[in-house]
Amino acid sequence: MAGVFFGLMIGLELKHYIADYFLQPGWMLAGKGNFFHAGGYVHAGIHAGLSLLVLLLVGTPIGLSLALVAAEFALHYGLDYAKIHYSSGVHVENRPRRFWVLHGVDQVAHQLTYVAMIFVVVKAQGLV
Repeated sequence: MAGVFFGLMIGLELKHYIADYFLQPGWMLAGKGNFFHAGGYVHAGIHAGLSLLVLLLVGTPIGLSLALVAAEFALHYGLDYAKIHYSSGVHVENRPRRFWVLHGVDQVAHQLTYVAMIFVVVKAQGLV
């Protein structure tokens, strides 16, 4: 159990960092608040694709992996879309405290998604 748990935890944390901070160019950022722009969908797809890789590497069954990444895709897109709208006009230069609080809310919501994914995997595999 510890191997699966820590493999998922470390894998999902690293993939989140990579997808959010290295694989997110300006056009993706610009499109996150618009249902008709590909940016938010591609960004959520990168997260889902990398999560699929992590899930499969720790031995999660393919059906469960696909269900989890479909849910993550929808949730990730929704969280990012919401963040764009509830933080409109808040920039690090003009409202630094509010910016970082809202950034933290977004990031903890994504982290709780990973907690739920890990729980589902370890529960499904009878590890808890």
